[in-house]
Amino acid sequence: MKKHFLIIALLGTALANAQAYPNLNNDNELKFNIGLFLASSTVEGSYEYFFNEDTSIGGTLYFDDDATDYNGNFGIGPNLRAYFGYAPRSGFFTEAFGLYYTGEDLVPDNNLGVRNNDYGTIALGLGVGNKWVTRSDNFSMEISAGVGRNFNPEDFQDTFMFRAGFSLGFRF
Repeated sequence: MKKHFLIIALLGTALANAQAYPNLNNDNELKFNIGLFLASSTVEGSYEYFFNEDTSIGGTLYFDDDATDYNGNFGIGPNLRAYFGYAPRSGFFTEAFGLYYTGEDLVPDNNLGVRNNDYGTIALGLGVGNKWVTRSDNFSMEISAGVGRNFNPEDFQDTFMFRAGFSLGFRF
């Protein structure tokens, strides 16, 4: 009788532990910013790697066929996130990001017509957002926004740049 009780107690403890602490095997996430695509036809993809249940590092890459758009036609940059939600790897987050982006600005010149000004600039910034994850920990949805400061803006560029997104992701 003691042997059966011991086996049942150990099995019950293992099952209770498995339910209390979710199995966090999906450390990688790929995301597509569908909100930005629908708003401006910009294709933006992101990758995120989770160090633990509340910290991640990632990168963003985007392309746009219109180089005169607000944030140019190409961008690439890293980010570091900290999550503050009750569930692991989800909920409210803050991030620090860097971004290198290129584009062009068409500036009318009274004597020469229109001048084409190509640029490449680096921005550092902060962002906030919220992420929701399915119970299976395979799919995610997030809303985010951020503001960054351009470190070497041209005369025709703004000092600050803005980011926003509604992204759908897959974890693996």
